[in-house]
Amino acid sequence: MASSQKKYTTLVSNTLLFAISNFSSKLLSFFIRPYLSYALDSPDVMGVSSLLQQATNLLIPVVSLGVAYAVIRFGLDKGVEKASVFINGALSIFSGFALLVLALPLVRLIPNAADYLPWLYLCVLASCLRTLCTQFIRARLLNRLVAIDGVLTTLSLLIYYLVFLSWLHLGATGFLLANACADLTSMVFVFLVGGCWRYCKPKAFDRHLWAEMLRYCLPMIPASISFWIINASDMFFVQALCEDYGGRSGNYWVGLLSAGYFLPQVITIMGSIFYEAWQLSAVTEEQDREAFFSKIFRVYASVLFCCVAGVVLLCRPMMHLFKADYYDGWIFVPFLTLCSLCTCLNQFLNSVYVVYKRSSGSLYTMLAGAVLNVVLNLAFIALWGPWGVAPASFISLLLVFVLRAYSTRGLLQIDFHPGWLALNLALVLGQIWCLMHLDSWVLPVLVLTVLVCALNFREIYSMLQKLLGKVLRRRPTKG
Repeated sequence: MASSQKKYTTLVSNTLLFAISNFSSKLLSFFIRPYLSYALDSPDVMGVSSLLQQATNLLIPVVSLGVAYAVIRFGLDKGVEKASVFINGALSIFSGFALLVLALPLVRLIPNAADYLPWLYLCVLASCLRTLCTQFIRARLLNRLVAIDGVLTTLSLLIYYLVFLSWLHLGATGFLLANACADLTSMVFVFLVGGCWRYCKPKAFDRHLWAEMLRYCLPMIPASISFWIINASDMFFVQALCEDYGGRSGNYWVGLLSAGYFLPQVITIMGSIFYEAWQLSAVTEEQDREAFFSKIFRVYASVLFCCVAGVVLLCRPMMHLFKADYYDGWIFVPFLTLCSLCTCLNQFLNSVYVVYKRSSGSLYTMLAGAVLNVVLNLAFIALWGPWGVAPASFISLLLVFVLRAYSTRGLLQIDFHPGWLALNLALVLGQIWCLMHLDSWVLPVLVLTVLVCALNFREIYSMLQKLLGKVLRRRPTKG
């Protein structure tokens, strides 16, 4: 019983550590996007910058050969030499970057990339190296340093934005430069303070371990590309298919779509904080895994649904934080919030593949979602214009969740409570319908928000009781 209690306490302690330590960085990153709506002048410039950022996100897993996944997974194994993991990871990244240099003619074909190639390449390399160092210190359980690095990176990013955008007015070029410089700053900091330099031993290269790492992480490349197709290719579809829609350019609609990601970022931030702690517990806690995963899934999903309901309620008033030109971006928010929910749940289920080193499961499920997303984007944009990409992404990510819920049962029997999940989803979809179709939407959306919170309160409170029972039951002593 004590061992069971300890695993929950460890998970919550790590989650609180990441949450408290990363609070300032996450808060800053949350408000950076409204700042960008002013610093980048117009939705068109925002659109170009967002497309370039998504282009780097597409290239990063290809260049790194997906090695970030292997660095933390093999780095957590007690019997593996840490220096070998680090050197093997670095070799993978530099090999992939050399291939990217050779692929220059193909990279030029990416929309807008030809005008920004040096900065695009710098962004990709800087991000890969930073990820290598941060994943390596995670594998060494230097959690406090990870949290400090998160604050440093966000503060430096904000400073670089102020220099390159507000002072030098470099537009999309400044946007790429700021991101590259922030990643390089983080990489140097973690490399020196985290002692990564002590593991730079070329003789530690292990060919057999490298083969194992590549066998594990290479399926992650098409899986990451598939994830990119579902989450980021929407911008490229909108740019290509919505030119002159409503008398606006494709880049304009991309800018509004980019602004629409602002509020769903609340869900993404919360999910990323939790997953930093969860991936450690998922791998290291070996006893009663099925009960552990089932309980954490139920509580995690409960928290997510409450947050989703709150974001849907607040999306229209919160969009006033942006420059007035961006307000209409609220229409993307509700379904993008559901996308964030599905992404968090899919990430949770991906931890099952990580535990059992079955990365092919991640590939097949994401590939199915990517194919469906392409088909739905084409159909829904034709029907509803730019807004169609949001429900298309949600349905695709929902398919990924269903497939993972089914496929992971062969590895771990998780109790998903499908009826409870369906009821939560129905209530949120009811919120969205009221928001989009009723002039007097505030009261019905508020009522549905309260219902979602009431439906999930018991799960959240029961976990708090389990973790803090002694504190909650403590009686004040008489003086």
